[in-house]
This record gives sequence, C-alpha cells and structure tokens, in this order.
Amino acid sequence: MENTEKKNNMTGTKALIIMIASAAAIFLGALVIKSPTVVNLIVAGLVAIFLSMIWGVKWDDIQNDILDLARRMFPAILVLIFVGMLIGVWIASGTVPILIYWGLELLTPRFFLVIACLTCSVMSLMTGTSWGTVGTIGIAFMGIAQGLGVPESYTAGAVLVGALFGDKLSPMSDTTVLAPAVSGTDVMSHVKYMLWTTVPSYIISLIFFFVVGLQFDHGSVETEEYAQILATIEGTFNLNPILILPPIVVLFMIFKQKPIIPSFAVGIVLGIAFAMIFQDYNLTDILAACNGGYTRTTDIEVVDTMLCRGGISSMLSSVAIVIAAAIFGAPLKTSGVIDFAVAKIMKVAKSQRSVLLSSYAFHMFLILTIGGYYTTFSMAGPVLQPLYEKYGLDKVNLSRCLEDTGTTFSPLVPWCSNGVYFTSTLGVSYSAYALTTPMCWLCVVFALIYIITGFKIKQAPKKEEAEA
Repeated sequence: MENTEKKNNMTGTKALIIMIASAAAIFLGALVIKSPTVVNLIVAGLVAIFLSMIWGVKWDDIQNDILDLARRMFPAILVLIFVGMLIGVWIASGTVPILIYWGLELLTPRFFLVIACLTCSVMSLMTGTSWGTVGTIGIAFMGIAQGLGVPESYTAGAVLVGALFGDKLSPMSDTTVLAPAVSGTDVMSHVKYMLWTTVPSYIISLIFFFVVGLQFDHGSVETEEYAQILATIEGTFNLNPILILPPIVVLFMIFKQKPIIPSFAVGIVLGIAFAMIFQDYNLTDILAACNGGYTRTTDIEVVDTMLCRGGISSMLSSVAIVIAAAIFGAPLKTSGVIDFAVAKIMKVAKSQRSVLLSSYAFHMFLILTIGGYYTTFSMAGPVLQPLYEKYGLDKVNLSRCLEDTGTTFSPLVPWCSNGVYFTSTLGVSYSAYALTTPMCWLCVVFALIYIITGFKIKQAPKKEEAEA
C-alpha cells in the first residue's frame, strides 16, 4: 500500500528527471566514456534508485522489484548457460566441425547469405524459436562463413533475419502466443495481421543478402587455404555422419513443443557421449569444454577461430548484462515512472492515430528501459487494451505493435535478453549486425508508416458483427 502511494505521488517533473538522468547515464557511458554495457546499466540503475529514494521510495520495495524482474529473466539466464555448454560440447564431439565441413564443400559464397537466411527461416517456422535456431544451425553457419570468406557481420544478419522470421510468425513461438494473449485477440488473427509488416521486411532483407552476396562470388579464401581448412578439420576430427544427430534431435524436440532447456540438455548429453565415442575424449576434457569452451588448437588460425569457443564462461558477461537490466528497469517501475508514462498516454490518446502512436512509443520505451519483451508484453498489453476498445480499434493492431517493437526490435538493444543471447551465441557485437539485419528495423519502420497513413489499420468489428 505504501509503495502504491509513493507511485501515485510521483510528479511529472520527478518522473522526467529520473528518466532523463538514467538515460543520460547510459548514453554518456556508451558514447563518451565507452564503458561496458553492464556497467552503464548498473550506473543508470543506481541513479534511478538514488533519486527514487530521495523522493521517498523505500529500498525494500525497489529490492523486491529487482528480484521479481530478475526472476522473470532467470529462464533467459538458464538458456544462456545451457547454450554455452552446448556449443563447447558440440565442437568437441565433432558435430559443429562436420556441419562446417559439409557446408564448405556444398555451399558457394555467392548464395551463402540467402541460403543461410532461408534455412534459418524454415527451422524457426518449424520450431517456433529464434534462440533454438541460432543456437544450432546458426552456429554452424557462422563457422562455414569464415571458411568461405564471408564476413561474420553479414552472416549474423542473415541468420538473425531467418530466425526472427519464424519467431514472429510460427504459431509455436512463445511470442506469437503471448502477444495476442495479453492483447485480447487470437493467435491466427495475430499471425495473419503481422504478415503486412513482416513479409515486406523479409523480402527486402533477402534482396539485400542476394545483392551483398554477389561480391563474394569467388570468396576471400584462397584455394590452397580453403583446401587446408578442409584437411585440418578432417584430420582433427572423426567426421562420422552420425554426428549430425544431436542438432536433429534438439530441433525435433523443440518442434514437438518440448521445453527448450530440457531439449538443450538432451543435446548436451548426446554431445558428451559422441565426444567420448568418436573423438576419444575423456570425461574430464569434455566437462572442461562445457565450462571453458573448446580450446584444442591447430596450426591453422582460421580453423582455431571457428572452433575455439563456447562454454559456460563465455556466457558469464551476458548473464551479468541480464542481471544489470533488472537493476536498471526495476526502480523505474517501483518509483512509478512507468505508471506516470501510462497516465500521460491516457491523456494524450484522443484519436485512433494518437492511440496507435502512443502504444508504439510506449512499448519502445519499455523495451529500451526494461529490456525483456516477456515482461514488456505483459505490462503494455493489459494497460493499452481499454484504449483500443474505446476508440474502435481491433486488438490485432496492439498485438502486432508489441511484436514489431519487441520481438524484432529488441535484438538491436544491447541489454535486451534477445540481443544479449544473439551476440553471445554468434560471437559478434551489436554494431557488427545492427545494419545487416534489415528486418529488425524495417518492421518498426513499416509499422510507423502504417500508423501514419492508416494503411492496414483494422477497425474493431461492430457490436452486432462481434455477436454474430
């Protein structure tokens, strides 16, 4: 009760000061001091905590919200840890090396980006998960790209566009289910309406990857070096075809809608068994790869770059970012800053267009402050629903807005769980793929264009139609 009163007493000036001060801390750290993202988030969180406590918010209330937000993010932390283990074990077992080997033999640099994007699209549509797609075949494509001489930034972009395409449209995707659920609409109506922003963005992305791929027609890897890479992989690992079984099993389990962590656990167990059977590793070495990643080196630098990665330790910095995001976002919720923003939306929203624009801006704000779209979907959907009802807007407009400004936009935000996972798993920075994932920002652009023009803004059915 007391915390609620503090929220209600938060004035516009105080809320604005907290928002500006915390945002300034992030941008100052990132652009001027160039400090790590985790430090910037914690500093911004401390600024918000300090100002909130000055204005009467109790530390116990802030702490409870930090713990609650961290609890909501804990599944993402578990996935990061399991993926780190998975990568290390699958390299040691020969699973990733054989996929890289076959890819180098079969794929050409010219069409590599398009094929990578299309393949990831099919997998993500079948499984409903961008994380599962990136953590399996996405890893393999990154290794193949190095051998073909295709830059990792373009490869990461192609993998992410494909993975996010299915994540947005597959009925098996958690976001595809969650967004309409919190918006008050049904899954299939939601999927059909998302096609208007997702498909054009996807087609433009494919054209982009095709055009870019033309410059890699001959690859940047010389023929002798190319042959040396193949020979080194073949000489280092026993490339038995059965080694592709772990990712097939994992993807099948995800396709059958099994939980992602148990699915990854099965993949890890299979990887451990195959590393012992086919690569003659002992259990101590394999568990070391689970923790610290694959570390055995060859005399070929490009091969070592492909394969020496993974392990729980490689994910610890990402876990720290997820925790820091909770420290940053929680005090904004506790102090009533977010509640204040919602109240302002209620006052500003006087027409259909203003409701749509306010929803768009509000969810973008939540993504930029809180990070995890599971939390932001759950916060924004129930709050905004009444506005859509009041102004005669079909709620598919709201569910599409959540996905366009959440699922596809979040990878571009360094402290969002999506972005943290993708950078950690693929081994690239945000700056490396920010401009090579056209769909991530094109969905946002198309959504804004539709709001401004009124194109494909669905009206709510009239009462008699709804009853019929």
